[in-house]
Amino acid sequence: MNLLVLLALICPWVAVPAARRLADLLPPKAAALSLAGAAVALAGATVLALAVLVGGGLLHLPLLAATERMSLPWLLSTSPAAVPAALAAGAALLVAAALVTRVWRGQRALLLRTRQAVGADADGGDLTVLPGTAADAFALPGSLGRPGRVVVTSAMLRALDKTDRDVLLAHERAHLNGRHHLLARTAQLAAAVHPALRGLRPALAFHLERWADEDAAAVVGDRRLVAAAIARAALAASASGAAPGRQPSLLLAATTGPVPRRVSALLGPAPRPPRGRALRAVAAGLLCVLGLSVTLSVGSAYELHEYVEQAQAVSQGR
Repeated sequence: MNLLVLLALICPWVAVPAARRLADLLPPKAAALSLAGAAVALAGATVLALAVLVGGGLLHLPLLAATERMSLPWLLSTSPAAVPAALAAGAALLVAAALVTRVWRGQRALLLRTRQAVGADADGGDLTVLPGTAADAFALPGSLGRPGRVVVTSAMLRALDKTDRDVLLAHERAHLNGRHHLLARTAQLAAAVHPALRGLRPALAFHLERWADEDAAAVVGDRRLVAAAIARAALAASASGAAPGRQPSLLLAATTGPVPRRVSALLGPAPRPPRGRALRAVAAGLLCVLGLSVTLSVGSAYELHEYVEQAQAVSQGR
């Protein structure tokens, strides 16, 4: 049981590089969804594996052993390390729960502060223009009873011509329409469960921006025009010293992430579902690691169940 749990906890360190490699071979939308899905699966498997260790340690409590009619001497002799392992796993779960709570509260506080600042200067519709000398634009997710908004500063509008502004607004509206913030928030919460999953956050942020880039290109009808507009918006933000102090992966913006890489992708052909041995090999490898992680966690839970049955059989003299 302990060996299965250990392997399940190691799997994310192998799965994350494979997930990032696979995402680079996929179109932006499929890449973002695969990264978010991998984060959820690996985080869930981690929690289950740690919970199994805690459960194995709890069996050594005299009261629980007596209630479940298990042989406590047999439990202590067959699994002498169960209690220390349970204590370590319990501590890890408590730390993960505290980190998840902290991240969740931080996300809520960030969105609340931003909504309060934006709401005071709402112009109506889905567009809010804020005064200021910093050129900035981002997609502000909606809340219950309140739609999402595209927030842009007057400095950014002055730095762009009409065509570039249309591209920028189309990009930010793509974030809102696709509800990209939910995927970003999911990856942030998953990263609080297992340190290896932090490696998925920058990759997901990049592919979410690429997803919005391609949606904007579909609206405008000219990929090169979108590439030029994104580059000019990023240069305007950099020249104005824009430093919004927010998490780019939560308040998604056209000017964040590796802009040169995004521009280069827009100057190339439109992404298509790839084919070839490399894709099949990476996809198969990722699915194997994800499947192994989940299987190991579920398998450790099943072994715990069999362990309880053996202890009960010994107690009843069978």
